[in-house]
Amino acid sequence: MAFELQPIMISGKEVLPLIEGGKGVAVSTGLSSGAWAAAGGVGTFSAVNADSVDADGNIIRTVYAGKSRIQRFDELVNQAIQGGINQAHIAHEVSGGQGRMHMNVLWEMGGAERVLEGVMNGAKGMIHGITCGAGMPFRLAALAAKYQVHYYPIISSARAFRALWLRSYRKLPDLLGGVVYEDPWLAGGHNGLSNSESPDNPEDPYPRVAALRKTMNEFGLHQTPIVMAGGVWFLREWSNWLNNPEIGPITFQYGTRPLLTQESPISAVWKKRLITLKEGDIKLNRFSPTGFYSSAVYNSFLHELYERSDREVAFVDHPTGDHIAEFSFGVRNKQVYLTQHDLKLAKEYIADGFTKALTTPDSTLIFATADKASQIRQDQLDCMGCLSQCQFSNWAANDKGTTGRKSDPRSFCIQKTLQEIAHGANPDEHLMFAGHAAYRFSEDPFYANGFVPTVKELVDRICTGN
Repeated sequence: MAFELQPIMISGKEVLPLIEGGKGVAVSTGLSSGAWAAAGGVGTFSAVNADSVDADGNIIRTVYAGKSRIQRFDELVNQAIQGGINQAHIAHEVSGGQGRMHMNVLWEMGGAERVLEGVMNGAKGMIHGITCGAGMPFRLAALAAKYQVHYYPIISSARAFRALWLRSYRKLPDLLGGVVYEDPWLAGGHNGLSNSESPDNPEDPYPRVAALRKTMNEFGLHQTPIVMAGGVWFLREWSNWLNNPEIGPITFQYGTRPLLTQESPISAVWKKRLITLKEGDIKLNRFSPTGFYSSAVYNSFLHELYERSDREVAFVDHPTGDHIAEFSFGVRNKQVYLTQHDLKLAKEYIADGFTKALTTPDSTLIFATADKASQIRQDQLDCMGCLSQCQFSNWAANDKGTTGRKSDPRSFCIQKTLQEIAHGANPDEHLMFAGHAAYRFSEDPFYANGFVPTVKELVDRICTGN
């Protein structure tokens, strides 16, 4: 029996139940999302620090002139608004009025509401829906209603949706275009694992999505689609989800597969790396300065972070219990106390060239080379406030401009590394987000002999179920 994919109503138009997942910082662009919409699905461009382009289509990289974080933060927000407007216009032109066009924002990004409103004001009529995750976007419904577009919260559990609905969304149900269930163990980028869920014990998405549908039905949302995001590759593997009353109206989101298309803006080296991935190459880790878990390719960038955190010892300011071994560090020779065992480790780290001891917010020390310590410090000083609050630099988008906690050298500047990889830097040396199914590029015969499809060819292929 041939696989048959039925269209579905999304954001006011009947389209293929295929959504391109938004990938922030210059990866989901107007070219890729416009092509996805032109193929009959739902394209999603990212408004997370989107690139501005000049009249010739050349990317305009932001050079920050502000001396303070707050000044640079304003530059970043203004650039993000202009970049988002640029990408919306490109997507609108490329789509030719086909499909639907959504904009993706992260609720925990710096200036999220300012960026969302700025882009919507500058691209009126070009955007049909807003997807938003990375946090609990309670104000998403009201913002979408202001511009009369549909909204799509990204959640990872029925409990999270219930909280959003009862606090906010129940007041504006008509514009709730769908609920995106993003699998916290399988999706790429930042993941919504709760404190009660283990990163090492992935759960089957079916009962979790069925529970979400049951919750939605309690609120009268029987016809509101669920968007399954994370781990989707061959649709034939999800055929039991189609026309299934336990699941209800369903559509599928693809975040990783659109990376390997001709319209994808990522570098040829990055695309080539995707084809070589093997199962287990994508790691769920907690190094992100957001505090969220995230899924990324295990490369030299991630390897260094793991090793950095392995060189960690606890200290106290005054001798107590087993912490009686004196240890001095820094230009002022600050004296702290370690256990005898940790003092031995500290001396070994220093002998191995990791001569700089850096304090963390948890009263621990990590050890880094002089060059790495200098880079960490400079990255912290260069912070431009890309997040609502950042563990790495201690920035927060509040009146004080700080989280009130010490900066954490176990993390990294996420804006810096994502900008670098998005604009051609070696993907092995930067954070390379990917969904856990990315290893299937190397196993899928569609990509044999290094074949890189157009977005249209990819969508057509997905529609066959293969």
